[in-house]
Amino acid sequence: MGPTPIADDILLKRTAFLRKVEPFSQLGERDLNILAGDFRSRKYKPKEVIFHQGDDSHVLYVVMKGKLRIFSISPAGNETSVRIFSVYDMIGEFAAIDGRPRSTTAQAVQACVLLEMTQRKFLQCLSEMPELAMGLIKLLVEKLRWTTAYAETIAQYDTAGRLLHILLNYNEALGKAVVVGERYEMDLFMNQSDLASLVGARREWVNRILQDWRHRGLIEYKRGKITILDLRAVEQERDRRMELYADDDW
Repeated sequence: MGPTPIADDILLKRTAFLRKVEPFSQLGERDLNILAGDFRSRKYKPKEVIFHQGDDSHVLYVVMKGKLRIFSISPAGNETSVRIFSVYDMIGEFAAIDGRPRSTTAQAVQACVLLEMTQRKFLQCLSEMPELAMGLIKLLVEKLRWTTAYAETIAQYDTAGRLLHILLNYNEALGKAVVVGERYEMDLFMNQSDLASLVGARREWVNRILQDWRHRGLIEYKRGKITILDLRAVEQERDRRMELYADDDW
């Protein structure tokens, strides 16, 4: 038996959703309808693993609801968080393209709904839809730019400055303004160990620096929620740390 047909109302909603996802935004109505029919939705519970590093699964995913964390695990068993993805983000496209094992692990950090497409159908769509191929190239370039910017923080900032820079980047993408230009909130659903793995630090260090930032009126952390208390002051602190790090190099 083939896959169960999708109801017309669900197909319309899914088509409208996919139009907001970067690789599909330039597709025509016919191609979007085909893609919407090729995806299947699946729910994931908080902390549930979507795929493991080293897996041979080649499924493509689009986040329809919730947030998930991508991280790698060293031979010694240490985690390094790579990035948080949210609604309208695509993950898993590397393995879907080249068929190689997963290079990272993906885990839901809150309840998620993902759209999933098999590698076979994805590659077929790529070969038949030139606009999709161009959209995918743009997405890969954006991810490469993000990776390059992340690598630059290692050279330009000390550990605290690196964490500030990453949190400011997430604030641009996920932050909600409480007071425009000053106070912002973002739910990353990351504990202090997760935050530490973003910058290669120990959880105890993150705990100390978060307490210091709270006392100084910069950033407050509570149960996975980050509140930037003073955006300009946080940006100034990040830039100051870059200057101090550069001076130390000399």
